[in-house]
Amino acid sequence: MALGGNPIFNGKNFRGATQAPPVPQAPYGAPYGQAPYGQQPYGQAPYGQQGWGTPPQAMTDEQLRQMYNQPSAGPADTGRMTFDDVIMKTAACLGAVLVGAAITLTVGLPLASLLMIVGALGGFVLALVNTFKKQPSPALILAYAALEGLFLGGLTRILDGMFPGVGLQAVIGTLSVFAVTLMLFKNGKVRATPRAMRFFMIAIIGYAVFSLINMVLVWTGAVQEPFGLRTSVEIFGIPLGVFIGLLAIGLAAFSLVMDFTSIEEGVRNGAPQRFSWTAAFGLTVTLVWLYVEIIRLLAILRGDD
Repeated sequence: MALGGNPIFNGKNFRGATQAPPVPQAPYGAPYGQAPYGQQPYGQAPYGQQGWGTPPQAMTDEQLRQMYNQPSAGPADTGRMTFDDVIMKTAACLGAVLVGAAITLTVGLPLASLLMIVGALGGFVLALVNTFKKQPSPALILAYAALEGLFLGGLTRILDGMFPGVGLQAVIGTLSVFAVTLMLFKNGKVRATPRAMRFFMIAIIGYAVFSLINMVLVWTGAVQEPFGLRTSVEIFGIPLGVFIGLLAIGLAAFSLVMDFTSIEEGVRNGAPQRFSWTAAFGLTVTLVWLYVEIIRLLAILRGDD
């Protein structure tokens, strides 16, 4: 599994559910496949008794033929996570995001600003709850998505009012990055290799430190620009936020690659079906991050015109 990426997929609950089961060990002192002295080998009945799996004598040849011609049970039949499960639950989460965004996009601006703050704080709290919860809760995950929708809708309304069109452009950009990343991953062009993971960890830590410093400078009034150091500092006449934004979008895209890797391993190792909600939650978190970075970059570019 792609450790070091999305903490939702790297939590012990999801990681433990998606790990392959351990190989059975032979009893102490006996070679593997050989039963201890005095015990019958697995699948072999004691003398005079019918062995396990032996068909009853009353079954006819036609009944046996019908039994063995039945299709084998698939992952969905055995309660295991499938790609279809993840797709459907991710669509439900994104639907909740759209509902939340529609609210803040249609109500009055003062109420929309208040709901945006409620969505940001509530979404952060529910993100922590869902990340560390032992078992996934569909209700809490959908509630998180709806709250994030309130935040994204309010943010989009404010920035789109300042720079008309950036909201639609951010939606198109987010979907485009997601589609391209998924296509490259499916074709084997991009993978979460150990070297790429090391670069990702270094870059994400550096980005987190910069974001924290920038936030403190804006809150304390040390920097008057609304985007802080992102727009107050320029390199060769280009705002620093452009370079930081491109880096952040690249990190979010690579985070999608790690999400896809974790989901693929979960399906392959037969994770319980309920963890498809965890997978959908992880993808939603990454897509929200990606959208925020894209719309902020677009706003910086438009503000520099």
